[in-house]
Amino acid sequence: MPDQLSQRELESYLWGAATLLRGLIDASDYKQYIFPLLFFKRLSDVWDEDYDVAFAETEDAGYATATANDRFVIPEGAHWKHVREASKDVGRALVTAFQAIMAANPERLQGVFGNAAWTDKAQLPDATLKNLIEHFSRHILSLAHVPEDQLGNGYEYLIKQFADDSGHTAQEFYTNRTLVHLMAQMLEPKPGESIYDPTCGTGGMLISCIAEAKRRGGDTRTMGLYGQELIGITAAIARMNLVLHGVLDFDIRTGSTLADPAFGAGDRLKTFDVVLANPPYSIKKWNRDAWATDAWGRNSLGTPPQGRADYAFFQHILRSMDPKTGRCAILFPHGVLFRNEEAEMRRKLIASDMVECVLGLGPGLFYNSPMEACVVVCRAKKPKKRQGQILLINAVDAVARERAQSFLREDHQQGILADYHDFTNKPGRAAVVPAEEVLANDGNLSIARYVKTVREEAGGGKAESLKEKWKQFEKEGKGFWADMDGLVEMLDGMKSKTGSKG
Repeated sequence: MPDQLSQRELESYLWGAATLLRGLIDASDYKQYIFPLLFFKRLSDVWDEDYDVAFAETEDAGYATATANDRFVIPEGAHWKHVREASKDVGRALVTAFQAIMAANPERLQGVFGNAAWTDKAQLPDATLKNLIEHFSRHILSLAHVPEDQLGNGYEYLIKQFADDSGHTAQEFYTNRTLVHLMAQMLEPKPGESIYDPTCGTGGMLISCIAEAKRRGGDTRTMGLYGQELIGITAAIARMNLVLHGVLDFDIRTGSTLADPAFGAGDRLKTFDVVLANPPYSIKKWNRDAWATDAWGRNSLGTPPQGRADYAFFQHILRSMDPKTGRCAILFPHGVLFRNEEAEMRRKLIASDMVECVLGLGPGLFYNSPMEACVVVCRAKKPKKRQGQILLINAVDAVARERAQSFLREDHQQGILADYHDFTNKPGRAAVVPAEEVLANDGNLSIARYVKTVREEAGGGKAESLKEKWKQFEKEGKGFWADMDGLVEMLDGMKSKTGSKG
């Protein structure tokens, strides 16, 4: 058995490649160069590994080549070793190899290497590219040396490091992994099921579903993964990420999910067993007029306001759920639970009886933002004992913070899962609320409205409740003046409950 790199050694080795680019390109562009090189090296080393095993068994070079090409085809002259031999025009040699590999594997690798400016010698001279290639050549990245899970973890490490370094682009491709793991556990993906993320970023939610099914002892080879991502390089990273995690059955498309959904079945959207998503928050640039007459029938709840497309993504997800087995978990800012401008859509949503659980989480779990998050879990067909009811969980205190990063510890996740599975009232923590009561409250799903603090349960916490609701509102992400109508609605509701005359 070959010596394996430790996880720490692997991460240091991978990040060392990025440091070679410092001062040459912007940190937000590291991913365009480091990920394709890592992927190219991995493909070549795994190809060599398959070839060597087959040749050792048969001493037949033709058979060994065919066996190695079973996984991914690497055409003659397009291997890592060939590019390493290039003494000049290294960028051109890389582009030629990338194009040959994509052409030989069109179904799974089309566009996977992105479109970085490899031949721009002013930005990346031959000497720099040679240094990068020699750096990656220091270690063999075969399956025996670096198993899939280990390299996948290293890849996730790089994604986070790039997010930390670039900051302003981080939210485009990074979602808190401990929260993603919790969402996957809540949905319990199973062998044979289809998993979909309409705003998939680098594929972390899809990979988490595979990992959860594997953890539960399932055969993940029968699962199909589907995703769509607006940004081309991020979609390419998702494809690489899935391959490096050992996933073979996947389909990642590029484009706008709202304007041009990629997965259709005739005149309807394709439906999936499990949908996870962290949609972009309250985007303003989208075609609201087209949504009003959506050809895919995704506007059953109504047309969201121009300044907030959250309920457009929400309705797309609901429409993408299998009518029998479909379930979803969506990460949102808290405003979707109570904003006045979306009240009518929310009432229709609650009346449909698909909302199963609303989970309120603590601050800092959105990347680079102190905003509090919530997860909305829906099912196309809820279990009979949960029909007509909604579970609201206040887990705002279930968050840890280390080295300026917020995350959910294992005990946090297990506690939330226990609340979710118990589906019962727990003072200060969880409340099972009839859908009729929520509708009587004009569809307001604000967690603080239903999950009372222990002090409130004892009858002495009205002022504390008011203070906490105000605090929740001020943290609501997009600024308190932008949500003045929501503030008026919230204060009206609090006055009616406390007897205040204003």
